[in-house]
Amino acid sequence: MKQSRLFRETVLALGLVSAVLNSTAWADRNQDIENFLKRFDQNSKQTMDEAPAMVGSKREKPFQSLPNKKWKKEELLKWEKLIDQRDKIRQKMCKEVNGALVCLDSILPGRASPGSNDLAENLVDLPKEKLVRNLTLMDKSLKEASLDDKSAPWSDDYWPIYRGILGARYATPEFETRFLDWTVYQTAIEKNPMDSILKNGNVSEIDLLSPSEKYDLLTGSDGALTQAMWAQTEEAASQGERNPETGKGKVETWMGICHGWSPASYMFPRPTGIVKVKAADGKTNLIFYPADIKALASLLWAQTRTPTKFIGGRCNEKDTEIKKDANGRVLSANCFDTNPMTWHLSIVNQIGLAKRSFVMDATYDYEVWNQPVYGYSYTYFNPQTGKETNNLKTATVAWKSFTKDKFRKYRKNPSIATIVGVAMDVTYVVEMQPTHDKTNNPADDGHKTVRYLYDLELDAKGTIVGGEWYGNMHPDFLWTPEPGKNAQSVVDMSLSGTWNGTGGIPANWSDTIKSAAENGGQPVYKIVRPLVDQSRSSR
Repeated sequence: MKQSRLFRETVLALGLVSAVLNSTAWADRNQDIENFLKRFDQNSKQTMDEAPAMVGSKREKPFQSLPNKKWKKEELLKWEKLIDQRDKIRQKMCKEVNGALVCLDSILPGRASPGSNDLAENLVDLPKEKLVRNLTLMDKSLKEASLDDKSAPWSDDYWPIYRGILGARYATPEFETRFLDWTVYQTAIEKNPMDSILKNGNVSEIDLLSPSEKYDLLTGSDGALTQAMWAQTEEAASQGERNPETGKGKVETWMGICHGWSPASYMFPRPTGIVKVKAADGKTNLIFYPADIKALASLLWAQTRTPTKFIGGRCNEKDTEIKKDANGRVLSANCFDTNPMTWHLSIVNQIGLAKRSFVMDATYDYEVWNQPVYGYSYTYFNPQTGKETNNLKTATVAWKSFTKDKFRKYRKNPSIATIVGVAMDVTYVVEMQPTHDKTNNPADDGHKTVRYLYDLELDAKGTIVGGEWYGNMHPDFLWTPEPGKNAQSVVDMSLSGTWNGTGGIPANWSDTIKSAAENGGQPVYKIVRPLVDQSRSSR
């Protein structure tokens, strides 16, 4: 087709604007990184405790990740509670050994370190010999990567405990406002119980029931899963400080099931449409929205144990005991967490080559942990000059010439030849509030990007052999369920037959499903997975 002069000039103009915008973005990024490195050079002890930059978004000062003596008592108590919560979740992680699950809680008492577990091959879905370890090879085609729509994680709520987890009637006016005391939400349910709603037969009210209430009606389990949800809320409250207004314990607003949502978001395909089914009574019509199905998938992965791959240390220190050197570097091996070498090898090989997500536990912000990773991109900086560059050669400095090295005494590998600085932008999927939208697609997801700065130690051939963080707030514990594994409830193996997501469930399933809810707060795979699959075929 012949192009007009106006068309060609318009294209050239748009290209010029795009080039200017890209140039401006690069200049801003360059300035941010180089300004950080200047501060790091002048006062690394202070700079090491700065929160990583949230790329493209403003952010308030976060809840600090590493306690210090200036903290108030209530802040330290939150930190200690967070560590305890993390440990409870991590201890559920299991490895498959000779066909049996061996979990951290059965082999590691308390908050003991998981041992020497900082190898990328323990996480990445590739044979050890297939991992790319040479930075020069990575530079050619692996400096950036993201997951496609088919493999990318999907957003979901973290289904906070203070709102009753899956017992939350999230689409009702009573649940519109967040961050109220948990008793407010429980009272709203008690004033309008599910039995009364069913008795009245109001279709619109039935539609507004919580995910667990719909599950209970579908399976005929007499409200067992919903009761389990509120029981867990009350248990969490019993461990919290007393609210002087209610006389009951408080539930921290950050507590939820993100440890279930994160793996579910890429182990299960995205629920994309509604599913219409009959309840176990054979007459009540139920609509499961994508948010309801995601909730059940997240709970299934949160409450069950599956073979898991994990790397990284667990920090034992709960208060001001975390020790640092004169440059601000954490001294404890466990609190140092994942080595930059392991981090770089893991994310580049897992996202760039294996094309599957993993879960990142970030310690720098207590609201941001257990997030599924979506993608990454990185450039370099010369650690001697503090200048950012896209050129690997320009960013590389001979170790003997690296006179500004603040971490020299920690570099023990005799094969170190050169050091190169890395500025990596990591994009992860974040939680979104649930809605009664009838469809769900990648455009509905939320993402955040954070920037980490570190250096990598290379041998004479360019192979990565170590590294040092330029900030104490960095990825901690990395984990993922093994590919192809399913989250099975305690009763799934005993349920004979199948359900295809339509019609009534097998008549003899109800009592067994009820026992899974009563004894572990678990939904069953043979109900949840068909709902997921049916939602995808309904569009």
